[in-house]
This record gives sequence, C-alpha cells and structure tokens, in this order.
Amino acid sequence: MTGQGQSATGSSAWSTIFRHVRYENLVAGVSGGVLSNLALHPLDLVKIRFAVSDGLELRPKYKGIFHCLTTIWKLDGLRGLYQGVTPNVWGAGLSWGLYFFFYNAIKSYKTEGKAERLEATEYLVSAAEAGAMTLCITNPLWVAKTRLMLQYESEANAPQRQYKGLFDTLVKIHKYEGVRGLYKGFVPGLFGTSHGALQFMAYELLKLKYNQHINRLPEAQLSTVEYISVAALSKIFAVAATYPYQVVRARLQDQHVFYKGVLDVITRTWRKEGIGGFYKGIAPNLIRVTPACCITFVVYENVLHFLLDLKENKVS
Repeated sequence: MTGQGQSATGSSAWSTIFRHVRYENLVAGVSGGVLSNLALHPLDLVKIRFAVSDGLELRPKYKGIFHCLTTIWKLDGLRGLYQGVTPNVWGAGLSWGLYFFFYNAIKSYKTEGKAERLEATEYLVSAAEAGAMTLCITNPLWVAKTRLMLQYESEANAPQRQYKGLFDTLVKIHKYEGVRGLYKGFVPGLFGTSHGALQFMAYELLKLKYNQHINRLPEAQLSTVEYISVAALSKIFAVAATYPYQVVRARLQDQHVFYKGVLDVITRTWRKEGIGGFYKGIAPNLIRVTPACCITFVVYENVLHFLLDLKENKVS
C-alpha cells in the first residue's frame, strides 16, 4: 500500500512538472541558437584559436583578430572560416533549445500557485539547473567542435587527430579516448552553467525592472531594440564574470596537449602565462557573443510569441 502511495505521489509530481513543459520554448530556442551561430561562427573559431595559444610550435601565430581571419581565409577560404560549424550549429541550436525548454519548465513549476514573482536567487538556481541538464546532453558536441576547429595542416600524419566531420569526430574520440574523451571539459562546463545562470538572472531582472520603469505589465513584450539592449547588457555582465572557465575547457578539449584535469590546466596556465592566460580570446569572444546573444534572444522571443499566438488562435 505504501509502495502504491509513493508511486502515485511520484507520478503526480512528474505530471505536475510535465504540465509546464512547452515545445514552443524548444523550437524558439533552437531557431535563435542556429541563426546566431551560423552568422557569427568565424569569430567563434578565432576565439578558440586564441584561447589555446600556449606557444606550441605547430599552432599558427596570429597578431590579432583581423590577422587571424585573413590568414585562415588565405589558407582555406570560406570553408576554413567555417571549420567546425556543424557541431557548433548543432550544439548551439540544441543547447539554446534545451536551455530555454528546461529553464521555462523549471521556472513555471516554481511559480505555480505563487502570487509573487521569483527572487533573483531563484532565477539563478533555475537557470543553473537548466544549464547542468543541457550540458549532460550536449558536451560531446562541444568537444567535437573544439577538435574540428583545432586541426592544423602540419599534423596531416596523425590520423587519429584528423577529423572529416561531426560524426567522424565523435566516433574517433570514442574509439581512441572512450566516453571520458567525449566528456572532456565537463567539469569547467558545469562551472560554466554559472555563466548562463548569471545571464538569465540579469536578463529576467532587466526586463522586469525596465517594464516597471516605463509603467508596463511585468510580462509585456519588448520591442526588438529593447530586447537587443537587455540581452547585450546581460551577456556582457556574464562574460566578464565567468570567461576563464571557457579557456580552461577549451584547453582540456584540445587534442595537442595533455592535461591531468582542471587543476593542472589552471596551474600550468598561471605559471606560464599569468592572469592574462585566462582571458585569452576574450576580445573576439565579446565581439561574437554579444551580437550572437542579441540575435538569439530576439529570434527566440519573436518565434515564441508567434507560436503562442498561433496556439491561442487555434484554441479560440
């Protein structure tokens, strides 16, 4: 009897959670993530190249963002600038889609039956939970993306490091490094959920405060320019607070240098490069992620409202 009671309680809890799940958040998030990353992928490539620039001889040397882009263009053309684009688009689309999907379900679940809005810390925790759930699913795609972006002409004689595409990369990593290889960078990636958590907390609070400031309903839809401003401010805040984890993760996922773990990366980077080593690639990263975030959120909000309006019209 007790088992039946527990089972009923468990199924009731799950049915309550699933009641808050909306496919619209998934579709809108995927749309925003795919479009923004297709548009700005070359800058992501530059960021990764700079993040791992540790003096290793086989790596190309770049004088700056423009020099990096022109060098890649001269060597490999447009194809070179879009090296690693498939896992990036898949990873970004899936990550944003799942993130918005989980985040809104968790947030909606927590606000059910409450008259007051969530506190800042509750937004933070909800976003962190959504980020951790998303990372468990998408980490292999981020490893594949990093590996594809860090292929150099000088290592053509190393077949285990030569990848033909997303599927080939995933298969080879699993073959030579096992499941552990697919989850390299997972620990700093988990820390990276604090990035998304800070960003979403700032985004939610800025939207709320702005609507209150101009005497609009808290959940009122913003204009495109307003979404861009709120998204840009929240992204810059999150990047400034958490960028070093991205350098640590990229170095762990790199196929050319072996690190024993997060602590080893931090120790060796600090010893050889100082504090500046943890901020390598931040300029191209900010140039890329700020407009990428704006595109993602604008597309997300507009697709979401379009789908919800479409749903309401069908019901009525």
